[in-house]
Amino acid sequence: MTNREKPHSARPSPNETAFDTVPRVARGSFGRRQVFVMPTIFQRIIDKEIPAKIVHEDDLCLAFHDVAPQAPTHVLVISKKPLANLAAAAGEDQALLGHLLLTAKKVAEQLGLTNGYRTVINCGRDGGQSVDHLHIHLLGGRALHWPPG
Repeated sequence: MTNREKPHSARPSPNETAFDTVPRVARGSFGRRQVFVMPTIFQRIIDKEIPAKIVHEDDLCLAFHDVAPQAPTHVLVISKKPLANLAAAAGEDQALLGHLLLTAKKVAEQLGLTNGYRTVINCGRDGGQSVDHLHIHLLGGRALHWPPG
C-alpha cells in the first residue's frame, strides 16, 4: 500500500510522530523528495520568536515557566539541541543530559524549592509527551503525591 492509498488515521503509525502529520516548512531535499521541518514551540522560544518567562539560559539549555502549570512552580528545562525526546538521545548526548538535570537542580534552588520537587521527562505519546522536543518538567511548591497519574 502506498502513502496515497493509506487511509487517514487520527493517530499516526508507530513509525510516525504527531510532528509528521502537521503542515511543514521546506528545509531541504532528500533525493527527489523535499524534506520538511516545522519548528516546535520550544524551538521558537529558543529562537526568541515566542516570549517566555525565562529563569535560566546558557549555551546548552533554556528554562522557563510553563504556561499551563500543574503545580505552584512548574518550569520546563529544554535542550537547545533539537532532540525529539529521551529515546532519540545517543551516547554523544550524555553530557547534555547530565547538564539538563543539574540545571533543573540549580533552578529548583534558585526558586526556593527547599522542601523538595519532582522532575519528569515524558517520552513519546504513551509517555505523555506533547511537544517533540526534549524537556524536563520541574514541579514543586506543594506536596506531590504518588502515583502521579
